[in-house]
Amino acid sequence: MFERFTKDARAVVLGAVGHAERLDAETVEEQHLLLALLDREASRASFALTSLGLGGRRESVQRALAEARRRGGLSRADTDALSGLGIDVSAIVSRVEEAHGEGALEAAHGNGKGDGRGDGNDSGRGKGWWAGFVGQRRPFARGAKDVLTESLRMALAQQDRHIGDEHLLLALAARPGVPSEVLADHGVTYVALRRVLYGGGEAKAG
Repeated sequence: MFERFTKDARAVVLGAVGHAERLDAETVEEQHLLLALLDREASRASFALTSLGLGGRRESVQRALAEARRRGGLSRADTDALSGLGIDVSAIVSRVEEAHGEGALEAAHGNGKGDGRGDGNDSGRGKGWWAGFVGQRRPFARGAKDVLTESLRMALAQQDRHIGDEHLLLALAARPGVPSEVLADHGVTYVALRRVLYGGGEAKAG
């Protein structure tokens, strides 16, 4: 499947691996794909993000993602649901960090030490078609794999012959979780992206 990815889409996947490494994450997560999408210039995804006002707001996105990592990767919807059950996530985070240091839950969420690289004997971590991009540098977490697979569905739904970085962006925005929540908080929703990318509004990506 990876042969259907455009140059921009491949750059996003490779960029996500780079972000995972810089954040010392053991696996490539959905948040790393989002950060890599924000790196793109002169692509369909970057056009859509700029059109929706996200250009120049990278630091705000990074802060929001960092805060979610402190919560162990829980989205605001997750914390709200737990609050309804009488569980105060903020209080739990504070107590854990008092006992184990700031970012303790972040480490538990897959940002702990260690390079996370497979050695060929790790029960298949890093295997699959995505390994054609990055080999064994970092295994992809289930959520990130699902985004890559969903991007194919996005392309097929539009009868696009190739998978571009815009399809990766659409897949991220469509899936419940921290990345889509952060995007929506910055005015980038799945519906708005479809309007910009495929028409129905004043702007349309070429």
